[in-house]
Amino acid sequence: MNSMLESGTSFSSPGGSFSYVIQGPVCRLYDREELPWPSCSLQWKGKQPSWNRVGRRFVGDIAVKRNPSYSVIGIDRSGHTWEQVITDFTYMNSMAHRRWWYAASPPPGKNYPNYPGDNG
Repeated sequence: MNSMLESGTSFSSPGGSFSYVIQGPVCRLYDREELPWPSCSLQWKGKQPSWNRVGRRFVGDIAVKRNPSYSVIGIDRSGHTWEQVITDFTYMNSMAHRRWWYAASPPPGKNYPNYPGDNG
C-alpha cells in the first residue's frame, strides 16, 4: 500500500492469511476512559494525572496522525468476516491531509484536500 486507498479496494495481510476490503478512511480516536482508574502506576503514586480528569473523552490519536487509517472488513481463509480499523504505516499523509484529517472542526467551504473517491 503506497498511496491513499479508495473504498472497495482489497488487499491481503503480509502472510496472506487474511484479506481486507476498505470501507473508508477514518480518524482514529484515543479514548481516555480506557486508562486504569484509579491509576495503578507507581509513577503517579496512585493518583490519576490531571490531564485524564479534565477535557474531552475522545481525542485524536497522535500516534497514528501521520498515516491514514481505514475501516475495513476482514476475511479469513474460512470465510469468517469482522470489522476492524487498520492504519497504513507504509504511506505518510501530506501536511495538508494531516491538518484536514485532525482538524477540530471542518474548515469553511472546500478548503480541504480531496481524497480518493471524494465526489466534490
